Amino acid sequence: MTELKIPAVAESITEVTLSKFLVKDGDYVELDQPICEVETDKASQELPSPAAGIVKFVASEGDDLKVGALVATIDETAAAPAKAAKTEAPKAEEKKAEAPKAQEKKTEAPKAEAKAPVAETKTTYATGVAPPAAQKILDEGGVANKDVKGSGVSGRITKEDALNAIKNKASLGSTKAAFSRGERVEKMSRLRKTVAERLLASKNGTAMLTTFNEVDMTAINKIRAKYGESFKKKYEVNLGMMSFFTKAVCLALEKFPAVNAYIDEGNIIYHDFVDISIAVSTPKGLVVPVVRNAESLSLAEIEKSIKAVAIKGRDGLLTMEDMTGGTFTISNGGVFGSLMSTPIINPPQSAILGMHKVQDRPMVIDGKVEVRPMMYLAVSYDHRIIDGKESVGFLVAIKDFLENPDKMLLGADPIDLLLEMI
Repeated sequence: MTELKIPAVAESITEVTLSKFLVKDGDYVELDQPICEVETDKASQELPSPAAGIVKFVASEGDDLKVGALVATIDETAAAPAKAAKTEAPKAEEKKAEAPKAQEKKTEAPKAEAKAPVAETKTTYATGVAPPAAQKILDEGGVANKDVKGSGVSGRITKEDALNAIKNKASLGSTKAAFSRGERVEKMSRLRKTVAERLLASKNGTAMLTTFNEVDMTAINKIRAKYGESFKKKYEVNLGMMSFFTKAVCLALEKFPAVNAYIDEGNIIYHDFVDISIAVSTPKGLVVPVVRNAESLSLAEIEKSIKAVAIKGRDGLLTMEDMTGGTFTISNGGVFGSLMSTPIINPPQSAILGMHKVQDRPMVIDGKVEVRPMMYLAVSYDHRIIDGKESVGFLVAIKDFLENPDKMLLGADPIDLLLEMI
């Protein structure tokens, strides 16, 4: 009998939540076949079977389990499913029945033999299991897996099944009674609990202030419009706004290193690198995967890194390593339509930049009123380590780099460098 226990996911993780089983109790599982999914403070991951055999669950879905706790046992002495053995018998009888015709139809035997391995190599899945892409569609559409009839292998829910389920739900309309006063109780996920605790700790444990400014996005929009297609063709990734903002933040942090530092037991720890945490909204909640050494990356490399972590976040594939660390955070509420907000610091970091919706507004340019694409920016910072002058200067530097992208090439105004004014 082999035991499946909660592994040591990370040094700081002592407890996880068993979110769901991927097979049924009593199923025969193969070696390394995913058995269940557990949720940590930051991410979810699947636990593979340590052996082949019959699985017997000890824990239940929703249980909070300590590292080392028993999840299930695997009976290695159990025989494989009977259906795998039955497939051989009919073939033997068919061969006897068709023996006289073997010389006439020699080409039929290989066909039968070619089909057999296909049935034998199918992976065993529990009915109602959906891969990440299909699960995301169901979660966002508010449809439970148990209400979907899967057309995949062993009842596995395909992406098409999920899309059809959402369409059927929309055509049936809401089943909730008008003026209902019903209530429902859902256990708070471990991720949501952690987010709540960290945000509360940030509000109570820092002297947080927020400073605002606005940036004219005309120059960035022109670059994206002119080079967007050729950029995508060359690098196979879109030229988005996040790469420009990330580059501008990295350059501004060089000028104001305190914004890239943090307090540790009476000491200030300064970083000689910039690891940017990108706030990503997922079906399970807000996560902040990290783009490492962003200061040394090109715009294309930044876009590729952001795309990679965003996809992993959407599909629930982020690991602890993906979200560990980070020296500064960028949050883009503009994708949801936010015009202005005060972002909360992601501890132990000391500051966070909030991006917002780009909106055409009348601006006075050289004494004339012009319509420009404007975005409000907000930087929340810990006043214990960052002075008001530094926070304002930092945000003004970001604004300057974005409105004058040529300065990002050298980190300063080319003319100032030419005249050695810096």
